[in-house]
Amino acid sequence: MMGLEWSQAIELPLATGDAATPTDLRMAWVHRGPLSQVLSLYRAASRSDEPVPAPWWLRALSAGQLESRDAGFRVEDRVHKLLSKRPGWEFVPWPEDGESGYWEFIPSEGTGGDRRIPTTVVNTARHTGWIDVLPAHCVAQQNASPPAPLAIDGLAGLRARLGEIEAVR
Repeated sequence: MMGLEWSQAIELPLATGDAATPTDLRMAWVHRGPLSQVLSLYRAASRSDEPVPAPWWLRALSAGQLESRDAGFRVEDRVHKLLSKRPGWEFVPWPEDGESGYWEFIPSEGTGGDRRIPTTVVNTARHTGWIDVLPAHCVAQQNASPPAPLAIDGLAGLRARLGEIEAVR
């Protein structure tokens, strides 16, 4: 029952496929419900042996690493503001269940038979910089696995490394 209750808490309306910003995706109960109830339900659902789909900011909040849900929203919004002003970056609004959207650098995708997964910027609770970059990579090659994410030290770190990140084509 807990799994069903949690899946309803993170469920987004079908209309989110048209979302152009992270703000447009904040329509699930976890985004607007009373924070104490959201945290209680998340922690209860997390007691199972299975990984629980959840936004990065909720995992960080639950671990005591982020001070508020709004702080997580600000991180997402600032990354979006930075990347949306740069050519080649696209916001992808259809993440895994419970996750926030992410950004892809389309020029890094390649062309023709060399198509690959483009450089991707995601928010993460893995570290307190809250931003990871997944370099462009090809998974079509035999035994290929995605590269390890690169931890970025916050928005200033992302801004400082964008030239390097965008050079991978």
